[in-house]
Amino acid sequence: MRLATFNILHGRSLHDGVVDLGRLADAIRFLDADILALQEVDRDQPRSHLADLTAVAAEAMGAVTHRFAAALSGTPGAAWIVASENDLPGVASYGIALLSRYPSDSWQVLRLPRIPTRVPLYLRTPRKMIIVKEEPRAAVIGRLRTPAGPVVVANTHLSYVPGWGRLQLRRIQRDLAPLQEPVILMGDLNMADDRPVHATGYRPLARHFTFPVDNPDRQLDHILIRGQLGEVITTSAPALPLSDHRALIVELSTPTSQAHDDQH
Repeated sequence: MRLATFNILHGRSLHDGVVDLGRLADAIRFLDADILALQEVDRDQPRSHLADLTAVAAEAMGAVTHRFAAALSGTPGAAWIVASENDLPGVASYGIALLSRYPSDSWQVLRLPRIPTRVPLYLRTPRKMIIVKEEPRAAVIGRLRTPAGPVVVANTHLSYVPGWGRLQLRRIQRDLAPLQEPVILMGDLNMADDRPVHATGYRPLARHFTFPVDNPDRQLDHILIRGQLGEVITTSAPALPLSDHRALIVELSTPTSQAHDDQH
C-alpha cells in the first residue's frame, strides 16, 4: 500500500510561475499512490484554468473514489468567504482532496476551529510582523476498504498561526478517537518535525524535511498512524516540478485481512 501527501500550491511551479495541468498529472502519476492526500487544491479558479484539480489527479492516478472539501469560496489572498456545507461545482473554491484506488464506505468533512479576527504573525524572514486574516480550515475523512481491511484516512491542511494548528489537530484527534479501525492522518500540518506526534500520540511513518522545496530544512507534511497496518518498506520526499513543498511518500507492506479474503 502506497500513501502520499502533497501540498500542490494549486498546481503552480515556483520556477516558471505557470499552472500546467499536464505537469500536475505527470506528478500525480509519479507519486503512484494508492491513497493520496492533496492540499491547496483549486476548483473552477481562473488561475488554474477553471479546472477541477481533484478530477485531474483522480484520472492520473486511477482513483476509484475521491472527495474534494472546499475550505473557502472565492480566491485565497483576494476576495473569499467560508465555504458552505452546500458546496457546489461551478463556484470558484479552494481546499483539500482525498483520493483512493480502494472503494470508500463513507466520507465526512470536518470544519475546524477558526480564528475569528485578524491576528499578528511574526515572520522569521524578513523578521517583521504582519497582520493576517487566517483562512478557514477543514479535514476530509474517508473510511476505505483496503486489502488490509477497513482503514480510516484523514487529510487536512492546518493553520500556520502558532498554537492554532495544534488546537485544530486535537479537534481531529477527538473526532477520530472513537473509531476502531486503524487511522491514517496525512497532510500539511504546518507543524515542524515531531510536534504533530506529541499533539496526537500517533506514530510517524516517515521523517523527511519537506519545506521549502529546493533546500528543505523542516518537515511540515506528515503521514501519521494510530493502530497497526503493516510494516514500512520505503519512504521518500521527492521534489517535483511544481509547488513550494516536497511530496511525502510511504510504502507499506500490508497483510491481507481475512475479512477481505472472505469477500472475494
